[in-house]
Order: sequence, then structure tokens, then C-alpha cells
Amino acid sequence: EVQLVESGGGLVQPGDSLRLSCTASGFAFSGTPMSWVRQAPGKELEWVSAINHNSGVTKYADSVKGRFTISRDNAKNEVYIQLNNLTTEDTGMYYCVTGWTIRGRRGQGTQVAVIS
Repeated sequence: EVQLVESGGGLVQPGDSLRLSCTASGFAFSGTPMSWVRQAPGKELEWVSAINHNSGVTKYADSVKGRFTISRDNAKNEVYIQLNNLTTEDTGMYYCVTGWTIRGRRGQGTQVAVIS
């Protein structure tokens, strides 16, 4: 059974940083590209970033490019995203997702709230 458990969210102020983590189990993590997606209140899921199986390729949405950094540790079955210089527009529930798009399997999410 695929399981994804996100953590690391919180309540922060604009300009602050957070590091989100996702622990995966139940599938061949080391061979699977992973993404982070988010959902702001009242809005649809938005793809944020993705990383290929061996960290050789990373992709970012224009809205987070230069501020967020995705990484993974295949030995630990974990994927991370470093969120820097957060703005109120980054508020939402963040999910790690299997694959390159929003359509993969995802966990319960971790909440990020950026409040000025």
C-alpha cells in the first residue's frame, strides 16, 4: 500500500522559511519521480515542483522558482522541499505526490500558513 506522510508545515510570517518533508513507503521510491503540490483555500491543486528518481532533474513552477528547492534522500525514502522567502500567496496545504503531475498518489498534507 502506497503511503506518503508529510510534515514540517506551520504558521510563519512573510519572509520566513520552512522545510517540508515527506516519508514514503509501499512502492519503489528510489525509482519514482516525486512532486510537491499545494492547494490554497478555495482554489484548485497547483503543481509546485518535481524531482526525478536520482535528483538529476528538478522542475519548479514559475511562482516559486528561486525561492523553493526540492530534494530527496532515496536511502531514507524521503523527499523534501525547502520554502524560502515565503509570502502570503504561499499559504495552503502542501502534499507530496508520486510522479510528475498533480494526478499521482498523495498523502494527507501539511499546512503552511503565511500571515503578516
